[in-house]
Amino acid sequence: MLRSLVLALLLSCPIFAQMPKGFYPWWTKPVVKNLNLSPAQKQQIHGTVQQFRVHLIDVRAELAKAEINLEDQFNRDPVDQQKANEAIERFIAARTDLTRTLSQMSLKLRMVLTEQQWHELQRLRPMPGQDTPAPTEFPK
Repeated sequence: MLRSLVLALLLSCPIFAQMPKGFYPWWTKPVVKNLNLSPAQKQQIHGTVQQFRVHLIDVRAELAKAEINLEDQFNRDPVDQQKANEAIERFIAARTDLTRTLSQMSLKLRMVLTEQQWHELQRLRPMPGQDTPAPTEFPK
């Protein structure tokens, strides 16, 4: 019972992880049309998303593997504490890498926007809990 509770708590961590306040995949949404982006800005945004795309896929896959490994360790009977702690550390490292990558991409995208565009983007930001697509695509 306790093992299940601890496992559920650890695996729910991604739900509670906070992205930088200004980050959400706005380039995949109609909101991008309200920002009056120049062609050069659109090109820079597209290039940045493409630059990070493969790495984001990789770090998300590493996080998924770390979650599976952690779950497997907690489901063992008896639990090997050393292996479980190693799985926890891999999970934390994978989650950290994903947060770092998304934050770096967010910063690079922010540098493309003017102050006015940034404020408009924040105004149009979806409320927490609204469904947003994975930030790896750019509208054609």
